[in-house]
Amino acid sequence: MTVRRPKRSWPAPLRRPLPLALSIALAVLFTSCFVGVLAAGHAALPFRRIVTIEAKMASKSEFFEDPEVERLLLRHGFRMHITRMGSRGIATPSYAGYDVVFPSGQPAADLITRKQAQAGHPATAYGPFSSPIVLATYREYAETLVSAGVAEPQPGGTADEGPLYYRLDMDRFVGLAQADGGRGMRWDNIGLNRHGLSNGNKVLAQTSDICESNSAGTYLGLVAFVEKGNEIPKTEAEADELARRIKPVLIAQGMPSFEKNQTYLSPEGKSIAPIAVIYEHQFLAHQIQHQAKEGTVDGERVLLYPSARFITEPKLIALSDDGDRLGELVSDDAELQRRAMELGFRLRDTDSGFTSVQLTQFLESRDIPAPVTSDDDTRAVLPELGLLERMIEIVGECDTGDPAADGPGEPGGSAPTAEGPP
Repeated sequence: MTVRRPKRSWPAPLRRPLPLALSIALAVLFTSCFVGVLAAGHAALPFRRIVTIEAKMASKSEFFEDPEVERLLLRHGFRMHITRMGSRGIATPSYAGYDVVFPSGQPAADLITRKQAQAGHPATAYGPFSSPIVLATYREYAETLVSAGVAEPQPGGTADEGPLYYRLDMDRFVGLAQADGGRGMRWDNIGLNRHGLSNGNKVLAQTSDICESNSAGTYLGLVAFVEKGNEIPKTEAEADELARRIKPVLIAQGMPSFEKNQTYLSPEGKSIAPIAVIYEHQFLAHQIQHQAKEGTVDGERVLLYPSARFITEPKLIALSDDGDRLGELVSDDAELQRRAMELGFRLRDTDSGFTSVQLTQFLESRDIPAPVTSDDDTRAVLPELGLLERMIEIVGECDTGDPAADGPGEPGGSAPTAEGPP
């Protein structure tokens, strides 16, 4: 006899409606996340492979470390991993495992492309923007140089703060450092106290490490050009003699720091480095930020433009296919080019080369005076690369070894990361 058990009827799960307050909170949270993704530029785009670009860079890494630039690069599938060092440090070790290297000036770029060509690996160089060498100082020091007949204010400036830019007579400025039998003039000797300060140190410009930095090496070339009567050495003997002659002007600053711009913008900068060799974009980026935050320019800090000047063209050198894609992107993408201008860089005009026209218009739209280049300035020329290297090594007493740097991976390889939003 079979006994059939009645089927057990399980009660249906109790489905209680969410409280109204919780429903609203979840809806707001979802909307906020969606808006955040949309603002970051990732919404409505398919997930793609993100490539990490291994890079060695000098001061131009500031561009790639900008949050807006990072966002734009990520949208195109790039993430940067940057090893920071001086331009000559970039040029001398191995490039194994790197996709791009970005020294801050032409001499280091020439060293790299030459080494790559000799090794049978020609590299492509991109010039997405430019920033000339300048001497950054403080208003009291600039006005002291004006009183001494060594500098003159450029037209423009602000009614409240006065001029932001000055033209520096390089021949007279170098002469101050060599005066008094080579001992050099001191700031108190040329009337700094009349402008409310006292400083017994020598009148000179401080640089980053000459053995590592492009800005320091370029300034060495500038001083050498002026010292030789606006000419460059033609032989090794001339280069060696000239280097020894200008060495006191360049090493009297004491122990150089890696990044003079950080010192210059620090509260202690006025007493540590009254004149610092930096790049124009570093000063302009500071003024742009100061204007946005305070509603006015930083009138305490000003620039000296040397009467003999170089046209500096930093080169991003691609060492892999991904490096080439990055170089093309930062050179051609309109959003990245505009962001470079917003960070104080000069952009390249397709017909006339690097120009300050767009930068001038942008600064004026932000109520920031724009610098004016004088037609009377002399275009300085660097010595031939081999001679410049000899002079740098003599002045800086540099280690001439060529140690191989530890690369981040296999030669020329990019490190892909997990899939993620572009």
